[in-house]
Amino acid sequence: MAIRHAPDHIHLLATLARQDGRHPHLRGDIPKMHTAARAFEARWGLTPMSPLDRTARRTPATGEKEKATRRGITEPARETLQRTVREAAARATGTTDFLARLRDAGLRVREHHDQDGALDGYAVALPGDRADHNSRPVWFSGRTLAYDLSLPRVRERFEPAISPENLHRAHDRIRRAATLLTHAGRTEGAGDVAALGDLLVMAAATAPPAVRDQIRAAAAAFEQASRAPGARTLQGAARAGFRAATRALEHAPRAARGGGAPAVLNLLIALVEAVEAATAWHRAQDHRAQTRAAAQAAVLLREAATLTSTHARTTTPRAVPRTVRVTPAPSRDPAAAPPDTGAPFRTRSAPPPSPGTGRSR
Repeated sequence: MAIRHAPDHIHLLATLARQDGRHPHLRGDIPKMHTAARAFEARWGLTPMSPLDRTARRTPATGEKEKATRRGITEPARETLQRTVREAAARATGTTDFLARLRDAGLRVREHHDQDGALDGYAVALPGDRADHNSRPVWFSGRTLAYDLSLPRVRERFEPAISPENLHRAHDRIRRAATLLTHAGRTEGAGDVAALGDLLVMAAATAPPAVRDQIRAAAAAFEQASRAPGARTLQGAARAGFRAATRALEHAPRAARGGGAPAVLNLLIALVEAVEAATAWHRAQDHRAQTRAAAQAAVLLREAATLTSTHARTTTPRAVPRTVRVTPAPSRDPAAAPPDTGAPFRTRSAPPPSPGTGRSR
């Protein structure tokens, strides 16, 4: 049964009952439906939607939300764990440091070792979050929280700690890295935007209270943009700059006290430049979901910059940069500009919903 739900799409309903009484085979049904929808679009000249790239955020199930309501907490355990693990991964310099940061944050940590005794995975649980009549904790593996929070992906972030850097050096690194990102190829840029995602997480953790909510929302919005589909390399020049800036921001509160609001404003402007570069890079690669996520993060960072500029000590605060334009990577054919999605920008601090399943129009 097909129902025209709106002028631009329809809903399809099919029964799962079989005349012979057997159960239908549903494994991998959502990717298969996406493949079928793309074929329909090509056959009948419909507006093509984004392919399923498996980078969307894993949202809590209905039962997890209801459990949080019963417990009287503001968000499901999965959301709290995702944010805490992502911040620990951005800060950590090694596996031991990473696990220690999780424990210091108040999480329960369970390590998984292979037959040779080497650590090959981990799981976390929120104290008080229990199941089966409070008989056991509810564990989430890193891979279950998000595919880029698995132990192998977390280990990609590790870099030795650096000596304290002043905030001015961080600004310069971010701006140089943003320029390099505009010229990055597909695999190199994928590693670059992943490092930029960690930088935003660190910026939110070290931000002053007046703009912390906006920067935290920007980091949450950019999360999908940090996960580019396909292969990636970890030797990009922009990635190195973003990683160095992330380490420098660990000392940002000390450095920002001397500069006050102007120092924070300069940092936000540099972050806007970087996120705008990531938006343009994703657009050139025709990553539609990631382009929307990065653009939303840029809007939230601009809001934070506007709030900060009202408290800046300078009389002529620096203008927020214009959108960066790039050309597609040489390894790809030139990609046509994606159609305007018309998706409204969200101005509240809650993270934006994942794009979800694409619909044919």
